[in-house]
Amino acid sequence: TFRGTQIHAHQYVDNTDMEGKDVVVLGMGNSGMDIAVEASYVAANTYLAARRGAWIVPKYIFGRPTDQLRNDPRIPFKIRQRVIHQLVKAYTGSPEKYGLPKPDHKFGEAHPTISSRILDRIQHGRVTPKPNIERLDGDDVVFTDGTRVHADVVVYCTGYKITFPFFDEDFISAPDNHIELFWRVFSPEIPNVFFVGLLQPLGAVMPLAEAQGAWIADHLRGEYALPSRPQMLERITEDQAEMRKRYVASKRHTIQVDFDDYLYALEGELAAGTERAKEHGFALPVPHRAPERVQA
Repeated sequence: TFRGTQIHAHQYVDNTDMEGKDVVVLGMGNSGMDIAVEASYVAANTYLAARRGAWIVPKYIFGRPTDQLRNDPRIPFKIRQRVIHQLVKAYTGSPEKYGLPKPDHKFGEAHPTISSRILDRIQHGRVTPKPNIERLDGDDVVFTDGTRVHADVVVYCTGYKITFPFFDEDFISAPDNHIELFWRVFSPEIPNVFFVGLLQPLGAVMPLAEAQGAWIADHLRGEYALPSRPQMLERITEDQAEMRKRYVASKRHTIQVDFDDYLYALEGELAAGTERAKEHGFALPVPHRAPERVQA
């Protein structure tokens, strides 16, 4: 039992209701660390509880946004993994130095956390790292190491469930966050339903969503043709096998992509689909001149 307030990160708006209170945030993802940082500026005490360790990546390296650093998809991932790992450790050091749990995976095998402020807030004593929550007890939160703290608010930053409330579940659903889509966009079973932005990259999702939207537009115009259903299913199976090999087994990693790798692969698929469209008899339209604007 717990007499305080419990919310999920999905319900969080701002830190107004945390002023002067004792706050426990559970989760080492982006939401958890962002909320812990914001709480630390107004709360009496802020505790960041971790179920598992995570690599923390600063938002800027060499004066540039981290996701804009060169990450050539033609270079084998293992080589890129080692380089980026050493770069991150040089900038921030190991999470254990700050009292955070040691990650049980190598960099890039789980979605890393992007934060330039959490380590600073921990070092200044405004955020206190804690292990996982064992139980709630009246006004207290008890952790797995036996320690307990008073808490007014508990925020669960424990992930999200993929749902489509506008579809019947027997039509389209994602049980255990699993949905089979060709390159995260096209359904092999339903030819006129497309998904945009249903992926989780390291980096901004907007450029990927833009590329997906342009891809769908090419398809609707007939300039791009999908492969056969068996070929799409084969690619989906390969993608899921690669996901299981690369990432920690978790519902969090069912829609994960590498930003640069995804765009590089999409470029190749667009070229192949353009050739298929030509084989189907599609001819590029003759460009027309837009009417000139007449000034009144």
